[in-house]
Amino acid sequence: MKTTLDINDQLLADAKALAAQQRTSLTRLIEEGLQMRLRAQGAPQRGKVRLPVYNGRGGLAAGVDPLSNKAMLSALGDDA
Repeated sequence: MKTTLDINDQLLADAKALAAQQRTSLTRLIEEGLQMRLRAQGAPQRGKVRLPVYNGRGGLAAGVDPLSNKAMLSALGDDA
């Protein structure tokens, strides 16, 4: 996405020089800086999410048919 920014002239010159020294684009340098700043602030990151897994014991109450919604709701006392 293209956008327009007002950046201090000296900061822009320094950033261009650093980008040239590292043989990268000014865009990439700015993106990396924003990513670092967002990570430091604890911004949510995209990627894999670990879902909690319940490894407990137990299971269904005796006599409840897990294939029947009606039986499950009845066992919960919510057969409305």
